[in-house]
Amino acid sequence: MKKKWLSASMLLLALTLVLSACGGSKNSSDDGKTAAGGGSSSGGSGDKVTIKMMHLWPDGSNSAQNKLAKQIISEYEQANPNVKVETEVLENEQYKNKLKVLSASNSLPDVGFTWAAGFLEPYVKGNMFAPLDDLLQGDLKDKFVAGTTEAYAVDGKTYALPVELNIVPVYYNKEIFAKYNLQPPKTYEEFKNIIKTLNDNKVTPIALGSKDAWTGSFWYMYLAERLGGPDVQDQAVASSTFSDPSLIQAAKEAQDLVKSNAFVKGFNGLSNDEAKSEFMNEKAAMYAMGTWEVPNYTTNPDIPQEFKDKIGFFKFPTIEGGKGNINDWVGGVGVGMFVSENSKVKEDAKKFVNYFVKRWGELSVVDAGIIPGTKVDTSSVKLPQMFIDVLNELNNASKVILYLDVQMKPGAAEEHYNLIQALLGNAITPEEFAKKQEEALKTGK
Repeated sequence: MKKKWLSASMLLLALTLVLSACGGSKNSSDDGKTAAGGGSSSGGSGDKVTIKMMHLWPDGSNSAQNKLAKQIISEYEQANPNVKVETEVLENEQYKNKLKVLSASNSLPDVGFTWAAGFLEPYVKGNMFAPLDDLLQGDLKDKFVAGTTEAYAVDGKTYALPVELNIVPVYYNKEIFAKYNLQPPKTYEEFKNIIKTLNDNKVTPIALGSKDAWTGSFWYMYLAERLGGPDVQDQAVASSTFSDPSLIQAAKEAQDLVKSNAFVKGFNGLSNDEAKSEFMNEKAAMYAMGTWEVPNYTTNPDIPQEFKDKIGFFKFPTIEGGKGNINDWVGGVGVGMFVSENSKVKEDAKKFVNYFVKRWGELSVVDAGIIPGTKVDTSSVKLPQMFIDVLNELNNASKVILYLDVQMKPGAAEEHYNLIQALLGNAITPEEFAKKQEEALKTGK
């Protein structure tokens, strides 16, 4: 994929966006400092080292990941008593915004998390992330699922290591489906009939919180893939053109879903967490979200087993006459760990990342129900059935289409969010949606 790159000066300009609310929960050492700004070391072997880390798994909304991160950090500190890892925890959108602000002042934490492709590129071009290829030649060699580390590569160097690999199923409440004699759909016509049946019985068909517009993008992406095939969106981003008829038709189909009352009332003003609660409280029958939600339906001890037993998932259905494949998934690598190029404790930070990624891969499947970027031997672990089914789907996937916002550069991705909200809010036509998205891509930002 040929791409134009942001210059370092343009990056710094882009990263001066003001963040009004960067607060988050912190687990810090006795001095109470946050994770921003880089760690410290007194220089000699065995001397005290402080590694500052920032992540995006708050205890409330991402309890499984939060607990696992705490466990790995604790183990590392016990094995390395001279090392203290200070953490700052922010929710998804706050995290992204604060990363921009810290980058503008060259005060990134020593260790953090980044998304792949378009999100990563300006930080690399701004010389803010350190290459991690040396770790891939050590005890992490051949440990990753094929193709995952490449998502974090720029000009042949790898700048982050994946800890998550996700696809987006449509979760559904089996009890609600059974009550109205519904079966998971294989075709889009069947899917539309399910929406009509649920509406006729005054049941909200789909929980969607597109105030966080990336959630609405999932629906657009699936429609585009099922209509135009597995490569149409990749090619659109690569060529900075959004004129393929299937991309416009997908926008029309998305608006038709809105017109059919497929989504929860007020969805464009709801956050993802607010929409998620509609599904978790059994007020909505379906919810399309990444497989990072699987712990809530399998291993999370805070969720009643009675509810977990009711949840299944299905593949986004095929569209008659479309070029997509039922085994094509929207998804890809989730976040990956980076080390700040300007870290004062860069080598210590790399050692910690090496340990964290490897240990995460060993523990995340069984302890948290999270699919890691490293390979999983399913024959050697005991897993809930839904998790096994998801892993089997990954093994059989024809293609995983990387999230559009991740493929795009930050400016185009931000415009994509705005356009998705406008599209689903019926504020623009499908043709205007495609035209404006193409214009955003052509800016090269």
